[in-house]
Amino acid sequence: MCANPGAGRGKLDDLGELEQLGADSAARLVTEALAALSAVGITPEQVRGYGKGAIVGVDGDREHTAAVLHPRFGAPVHAAIGGGADIIPGTKMVAGPGASITMPIGNKDDRWVFDDMDAISISIPDAPKADEIVIALVLSAGGRPNARVKKP
Repeated sequence: MCANPGAGRGKLDDLGELEQLGADSAARLVTEALAALSAVGITPEQVRGYGKGAIVGVDGDREHTAAVLHPRFGAPVHAAIGGGADIIPGTKMVAGPGASITMPIGNKDDRWVFDDMDAISISIPDAPKADEIVIALVLSAGGRPNARVKKP
């Protein structure tokens, strides 16, 4: 979680500061996620899926989460994992502390790989405060356990 530079400022036409926050946050989150995966022997090339999400506190605007997650968030993630031809699926919301957000997970190269379609829910008991944003990234190195759904 971090401070929302747009909190309490009403409708912002220039969302550049939030877009930069998205790029910076993605770079930090993917570095930390890859370090955690490396600790259990998973390399960046073994990442198969990903997802993103953001919760903006009540003094913010849903568009703040869109600015964080969409224009510049993907590039640092794709660079760190060595690719990713498909979009990073994401979700966003306005809520208070302890809110849970469910982030979709999709295959990094083909959104129609059924085995990799999943989701994960996160919450932080004391965040986001009214002037904060929770920004999250999820990486997967395999599909759902025992996946058996096939394309017709």
